[in-house]
Amino acid sequence: QVQLVESGGGLVQAGDSLRLSCSASGLTFSIYTLGWFRQAPGKEREFVAAITWAGGRTYYADSVKGRFTISRDNANNTMYLQMDSLKPEDTAVYSCAARGGGVNSNARAYDYWGQGTQVTVSS
Repeated sequence: QVQLVESGGGLVQAGDSLRLSCSASGLTFSIYTLGWFRQAPGKEREFVAAITWAGGRTYYADSVKGRFTISRDNANNTMYLQMDSLKPEDTAVYSCAARGGGVNSNARAYDYWGQGTQVTVSS
């Protein structure tokens, strides 16, 4: 059974940093493209970042480019999202996802999902 479990969310102030983790089990982690998505109250789920299976390429939404960094540790089946210079508009539930194909910013393209972790940024 595939499981993705996020951790690291919390309540921070604008300008602070957080590091989210996504731990995976039940799949051959190293061959999957991984992504982070977020969903704020009353809004649709949106793409945040993605990373290829070997970690050689990363992709970001324009809204987080230059502030967030996605990375992965295939030896430990874990993906990370370093979030710096957080803004109130970054407040959302952040979820990690995995897919067997290439990078895709469409949430429907992902096969497996975690439950999400809440990130709240106060002004």
